[in-house]
Amino acid sequence: LALPRRKGSHAFATKLLEQISLSGLTGRGGGGFPTGRKIAGLPGGRRRPHLVINAMEGEPAAQKDSVLACFAPHLILDGAEVLATVIDAAAITVAVARDNPAAVDSLTRAVEERRAHGRPPLPISIEVPPGRYVAGEESALVQWVDGGPAMPTFRPTKPAKLVVKGRPTLVDNAETVAQIALIARHGAEWFAGVGTAGGQGTTLVTISGTVEEPGVFEVRLGTPVSEVLALARPRGPIAGVLLGGYGGTFIGPGGLDAPFSADGLRPLGSSVGAGVIVVLGSSTCGLTETARITRWMANESAGQCGPCVFGLPAVASDLELLASGQGNARTVRQLRTRLDEITGRGACAHPDGVVRMVRSALAVFTADLSEHAGGRRCAGASAASVLALPPNGGELEWR
Repeated sequence: LALPRRKGSHAFATKLLEQISLSGLTGRGGGGFPTGRKIAGLPGGRRRPHLVINAMEGEPAAQKDSVLACFAPHLILDGAEVLATVIDAAAITVAVARDNPAAVDSLTRAVEERRAHGRPPLPISIEVPPGRYVAGEESALVQWVDGGPAMPTFRPTKPAKLVVKGRPTLVDNAETVAQIALIARHGAEWFAGVGTAGGQGTTLVTISGTVEEPGVFEVRLGTPVSEVLALARPRGPIAGVLLGGYGGTFIGPGGLDAPFSADGLRPLGSSVGAGVIVVLGSSTCGLTETARITRWMANESAGQCGPCVFGLPAVASDLELLASGQGNARTVRQLRTRLDEITGRGACAHPDGVVRMVRSALAVFTADLSEHAGGRRCAGASAASVLALPPNGGELEWR
């Protein structure tokens, strides 16, 4: 991409911000906030801002940013340079989890290739924070880049001001800036003309679980969920689908005709999120898999507040008791009470995400819940897990 020098960049920045806004592009990292509004809302000041590209992908079931980083690193860097020009950034930091060496190596080589050809017009650094689930949350990421631990900070209101070394800071996801690079090349009309049913453009999704061909796929927003799932060839009947990742929501078979877009999934209480889709087949116990996710998520806590330190392990224990067939109706009542007590009380959104996921599982896997609460483990309870859950039971690293 041909970018103007800083002295002549005002007209370019104005036009590109207008194109990004007209395109309808929303953040691909999970929040789904309109990208144009996010850019326009960056606080001004005497110091030029800092741009952080989030390629952390701490969600174990996600691979889209890793695929982009390994196979199209220059597309990410093109988008980063465009966005940096739009906001007149002083520097760009690309953050990749240190336990993802393939992505780190690919992006590092891409930056070196650009430097060898006289680019970039401003400094780009590749930084490698610890690969924790919550380390990719934007306040945690900014705190780490600024020299602190990779833990979320309490933000009573959003959007909140993010700062790196005294500079106002904008954080955007790797796929989001890759889409910005395409909009800069082809325009807003081209981008918006691809999606349907309440969603503009395409998005990358990672499909895993009970499927024949797990992987990363590019889909038009608004495509029915069932057609998106067909790309990975589900094995047998579907009992439930987790959308948005381990802090997302389950939907049942009755929701598979819904459009895969923010508007299409909203009536189901779900969202596109970070483009993570996990399919659970009828031979899998949804309750048991939910217990596994919840224990993993409890272990990923930053340990900064009671809902995470005490609440999430307690919820995981209740679910494990039910999954083992040793729970009863009292266990279910206790579980629901804990979920109510945790909601909205965390220092960050991590506990709320777990609560949302568990509540949706209880609504979708009612048959499994009924059997297990009655002391009868369902046939799928002893089946091997279909989840991507790396070990995380030891001491966690935050620097």
